[in-house]
Amino acid sequence: MVVGDFQRLSLKGVKFMQEAMWYEKMAGKRVICHLCPHRCRISEGQSGICRVRINEAGKLLTKNYGLCTSLTADPIEKKPLYHFYPGQNILSVGTYGCNLKCAYCQNWHLAHTEPSLIFMEPSQVVKAAVEMKKHGSIGLAYTYSEPTVWYEFVLETSRLAKEKGLLNVMVSNGYIDEKPLAELLRFIDALNIDVKGFNNDFYQSYIKGDYKPVLKTAEMALKSGCHVELTTLLVTGLNDSEEEIEALTEWCLSALGKDVPLHFSRYFPNYKLDLPPTLLKTLAKAYEIASSKLNYVYLGNAPELGKSDTYCPQCKKIVVSRSSYHTKITGLKKDKCAYCGEKLAIVVSEAP
Repeated sequence: MVVGDFQRLSLKGVKFMQEAMWYEKMAGKRVICHLCPHRCRISEGQSGICRVRINEAGKLLTKNYGLCTSLTADPIEKKPLYHFYPGQNILSVGTYGCNLKCAYCQNWHLAHTEPSLIFMEPSQVVKAAVEMKKHGSIGLAYTYSEPTVWYEFVLETSRLAKEKGLLNVMVSNGYIDEKPLAELLRFIDALNIDVKGFNNDFYQSYIKGDYKPVLKTAEMALKSGCHVELTTLLVTGLNDSEEEIEALTEWCLSALGKDVPLHFSRYFPNYKLDLPPTLLKTLAKAYEIASSKLNYVYLGNAPELGKSDTYCPQCKKIVVSRSSYHTKITGLKKDKCAYCGEKLAIVVSEAP
């Protein structure tokens, strides 16, 4: 962990407030937040669903600006991003709060509780990332909890990072409105989007959101030139039917193309949901369905199935092998297959 001399704080009683972007003032000192599709109408003294945007005297403030839960060097594969500088490390930073309420949240202690924190200015985070670049890190990843509810901090930090020649990565639930997303995409190089399911009943019941804005985020990001990968955690009996996997695959193919990597991840009981872990045969079937139409499909949290390697879609040989987070490039010549010369949808050139 990289924390330097920065002070670790208790959330209680700490206020590092900054006026939020993307909101509208209303009568009676109420505001409407326009950051995400919830469009929270917030009365004075109250916060939005995310817990970190609060109305004080008719002004919307972001109360997590500069508050970091950790600053850690991670393999890029941990995001997961398998086609963006494979085998490289990236300095990961996160905050607390989230604008969704997944019943099985894997980071619930960050999303829905009050963790201990480090206060850092954007310039301090970028300085740490520049230092880590000397040790092979490629830039900054905004992750752990939901980075879109840290919008103002991520925007400023990513802008400064870009000026220093660093790469910016986001790991996000994709639940953000189009205008703030467009502004942020000016500085984001890669995005892993968590498409949690492909039906609105599941999203409304277990996620407390809507899946269609998430799909729009993926489409906008790809169109902007951002590198995009998708992750879907298959939850036993809820979003893991063959019909839903087929629908997700068809949308990926038609909206994003066959080269955008799709990661299926195995569910284990967490937070408020205590269903059995995803069956391995369910994951294997999802892989079969998706890989029949998409070039790059992966299975996470299921090493038994051995579906984390990257294959050339033309000659079917392994070009990147992975075991846990240990990555070995075995068949790449820049962004082409070293065996047959096929151009691959993978970013491997030297980091800036």
